[in-house]
Amino acid sequence: MLTSTLAGFAASVVLIVAIGAQNAFVLRQGLRREHVLPVVVVCAVSDLALITAGIAGLGAVVAARPVAVTVIRWAGAAFLLAYAVIAAKRALRPAALSPTDRGPATLRATLLTCLALTYLNPHVYLDTVLLLGAVAQQHPHRWFFGLGAAAASAVWFTGLGLGARRLAPVLARPGAWRVLDGLIAAVMAALGIALLV
Repeated sequence: MLTSTLAGFAASVVLIVAIGAQNAFVLRQGLRREHVLPVVVVCAVSDLALITAGIAGLGAVVAARPVAVTVIRWAGAAFLLAYAVIAAKRALRPAALSPTDRGPATLRATLLTCLALTYLNPHVYLDTVLLLGAVAQQHPHRWFFGLGAAAASAVWFTGLGLGARRLAPVLARPGAWRVLDGLIAAVMAALGIALLV
């Protein structure tokens, strides 16, 4: 059980750490110190729901059509390898992240933006629902894998939102993004190859 939980935690961290629209939004909110806790809660609860759906839904697919899992595994590997290439390209041409200069937003507007960045992003379904769900099926304790993945999400978004102010000087340097994207590229490539093997 512990092995599955740790594997879920690691797999989720690798997918979540990839800087995308949602993470950039959480960072920006943290840098601005604006509605940070509600944004973190929405992101973590959304990931929990999507991870649960992925594990539960793919469990039914496995029972009915094991070939579907093979297809998802290959598609997941292709996605991971493609994302590794994208992250490697970003590492070669890094950019700094800075908050926007607009005025404060209402809590409602902030949460609606957060929900849109979460649920209207096709990658969230590929990563959280299909990919984590497919990887969970390979573990004897798939729900513990999901628990680890959800815990990683909660830890990541909390650290990202609340720690953003402390990271501001580091995130202002493109070199920091070069290192982060280089690590993401290496881990994504390793996961993609592991799924193929």
